[in-house]
Amino acid sequence: MDIIEAIRGRHSVRAYAPAPVEEDKIVQILEAASLAPSAANIQPWHFIVVTDPQKRNSISKGGIFARFLSNSPVIVVCCSDKRASPKWHLVDTTLAMQNMVLAATGLGLGTCIVGSFNELEIRKMLHIPERFSVVALLAIGYPIAKSDLTANLLHFFRRRKEIQKIASKEEFGRPYLPKTVSDDKAG
Repeated sequence: MDIIEAIRGRHSVRAYAPAPVEEDKIVQILEAASLAPSAANIQPWHFIVVTDPQKRNSISKGGIFARFLSNSPVIVVCCSDKRASPKWHLVDTTLAMQNMVLAATGLGLGTCIVGSFNELEIRKMLHIPERFSVVALLAIGYPIAKSDLTANLLHFFRRRKEIQKIASKEEFGRPYLPKTVSDDKAG
């Protein structure tokens, strides 16, 4: 799968098969994170791979939108070092997370980035040092087909915006209207 296919094929998955994720795939996903760009190449991220069912169950109780995490075979707790990169730690860590999501998609896995969690509980349970922020959780596993009414409604009412609505050319508010192949032939 090429990168554009992975980007187009990626979607948030909230239902996973109980099958464990192979160790080599977890390593490939973590390697993808390590290749992300970061300010001054500081790489202020740290990822805690959680597969223990009791810990996953505890983490899933952190918020209403996190309940499905108990059924995710892998939860990666994505942390950023505030001290190492005070200004860019969050941006750098989220760039690494996006690499993880795309790598997982390319490996046939589903993912969901989750921001609904109890940071204090996770920090205590996983012994996370104070200098680290818990940025988000990343569920990883083999997706199963299940109707997700909330996701279906969201996608129906909030479709992806067109390029000219999210990008400007030369100055803000001047829509970016890409030339089509027929425009090039006409001009």
